[in-house]
Amino acid sequence: MDNGRVDENDRKNAHRGRNETTEERADRRWTELLQELRVAQTGVQILFGFLLAVVFQPRFTTLADTDKTIYVVTVLLGSATAAALIGPVSYHRLLTGRHLKPETVVWASRLTLLGLVLLFCTMCSALLLIMRVALHNTLALWLVGGMALWSFICWFVFPAWAMARSPNGRDGSGRDK
Repeated sequence: MDNGRVDENDRKNAHRGRNETTEERADRRWTELLQELRVAQTGVQILFGFLLAVVFQPRFTTLADTDKTIYVVTVLLGSATAAALIGPVSYHRLLTGRHLKPETVVWASRLTLLGLVLLFCTMCSALLLIMRVALHNTLALWLVGGMALWSFICWFVFPAWAMARSPNGRDGSGRDK
């Protein structure tokens, strides 16, 4: 049972991680998560603000129905992304003082990962709309596909590759696999 202190097995394996209590680990992970959220939320806010303004431009009414549909999907994805990336703040605020920080960090991390997946989809959808309007040809699909692949590699493949090559055999929770 976890009493909040580092046990003897953890001390023996100290070279594999930090010597911290469950609460200290939760505090550190929460601080790290907040820094990550600040980066992601700034990008989402800028992108979402841009998307909200597009519908009020005179040229919007001249878009093809397909482009208007892509726009609506993109705005909905942007809204879902903002909700997922702001969710951890609400989660933390509502659970503060209830001695649930380790659980809060786990759920906030999951919401953040979901938010990053939604951000990936939002960016691809926004890029598709922009490329379709700018190029009016199938090159738009190839460009968006290339950028989607590059983003996917940067955001998900490289971290998965690093985790697979990691010699310490730990997952992101600090526990053994």
